Amino acid sequence: MSSEFHKPALFGGREFEAYQGGEDPAMRTRAAHESAAAILTRARASADPSVVKRLVHYSDEHGIDALAELWAHATPHSLPGALWRLYLVRLMIRRSPDAVSLMYTRGADALSTIDALVAGAPSPAGPQEVVELADQILRGVFAGDFALALERAAAFSRVAAAGATSLADDYDSSETDRAADLTRRALRLSTYADDFRASAALARADALD
Repeated sequence: MSSEFHKPALFGGREFEAYQGGEDPAMRTRAAHESAAAILTRARASADPSVVKRLVHYSDEHGIDALAELWAHATPHSLPGALWRLYLVRLMIRRSPDAVSLMYTRGADALSTIDALVAGAPSPAGPQEVVELADQILRGVFAGDFALALERAAAFSRVAAAGATSLADDYDSSETDRAADLTRRALRLSTYADDFRASAALARADALD
């Protein structure tokens, strides 16, 4: 393996920019899968912790659009599709940590499942705790058990979805627009939870590509 893979600047943006999918759907699909596989492989092969840190915080520095160009069109139960949804959930948390922590807390109280335990957030989970949880989950993708990271993301999404539904019920009669927004968010998170769970099962079978 080339020593180039161990340079701290490896994921400064050029790795993503190297894959220009073009307008051809087949080329875009190939670019999505190749880039996701190359980045995951190189992150796991590197002994430099700054590589994983750069990947976790990639969208903070470069924006989500760079990842959207590559991965947003990928099917949900694929490596690029799973990575894209992980970054989206992290972005949602970082943009609205107070709102997400409230959703998560309400969901943890409402559910009688082990999802809150699987997700791994402390109780109670304040804004800083859910931000840290998002980073932990994404870090696990690049330097841990990939399937477990997806299972944690699925559990978090289920808990947050339950919380959003509970909050929507609170506003249903007084603030219908807010209730509708929370209901849409709950549906989106519930869909992500199902996608993460399916991707985790594929990852366990070494069939997520």
